[in-house]
Amino acid sequence: MPLYRDECVVLRTHKLGEADRIVTMLSRQHGKIRAVAKGVRRTASKFGSRLEPFMVVDAQFYEGRSLDIVTQAESLGSYGAQIVADYGAYTAASAMVETADRLSEADAGLQQYLLLVGALRSLSRGEHVSSATLDSYLLRAMSIAGWAPSFSDCAVTGEPGPHSAFVVQLGGVVADHAAPPGTPRLDADTLQLLGSLLAGDWLVVDAADERTRSRASGVVAAYAQWHLERSLRSLPHVDRSEHPLPVPLTHDGPEATARAVASTPAPTVPDPDPAAEGIRTA
Repeated sequence: MPLYRDECVVLRTHKLGEADRIVTMLSRQHGKIRAVAKGVRRTASKFGSRLEPFMVVDAQFYEGRSLDIVTQAESLGSYGAQIVADYGAYTAASAMVETADRLSEADAGLQQYLLLVGALRSLSRGEHVSSATLDSYLLRAMSIAGWAPSFSDCAVTGEPGPHSAFVVQLGGVVADHAAPPGTPRLDADTLQLLGSLLAGDWLVVDAADERTRSRASGVVAAYAQWHLERSLRSLPHVDRSEHPLPVPLTHDGPEATARAVASTPAPTVPDPDPAAEGIRTA
């Protein structure tokens, strides 16, 4: 059987038999890969915790008929432990890898891989509020996939902005004469924040208040799920508070820590802004 090697980020895993796992990965050169890691659930596994979600590895595979087989895996980015130790980072990362999994069903390029790795690295370092990192990732991932939103010029006619009417189905803000009846309106601060999330202007993003960030998050969630044509199961669990709830690391590795995170009660999240809710039903 032919061998190949690639850099990959682990998206999710499934148990197989008594000791194996099916690992779904987004790779640098081969798109999405589904492979079997034999014996990975044994205590003495040669893979250790390298094939856990949010980890970046340099892996070697045997090419199989339906599923490939992982033969080697070396860590390139050990982000799992830092991410699962923080509730906000863990929930944001879960939504990211789920989005990457959905977007790479048919095809995935180098840009999607690099974007996901960069977002997970930022989460693990705590560079920004976790929900803001997630929103920026979602907007950029949708843009790479061909669904770039417009937050300035009219998405229908191209008329220069600013415009305040936002229509998810039409691809962003639209001029007043092109807006359907009942279209929700976004204030200037929310539109500026959305544009900054898309462009990666973190000075503006980090300075935004919680109310504006909440509105922008509602718009981003609605936009991403509309174009994915299905809901993201991880998104309702994302912690959007300013100070995410920490979860102590266990001594049994990232998998045990992830279970600890899952059993930790989610912090109270304020009710969504009515303007953002209007976006979802537009």
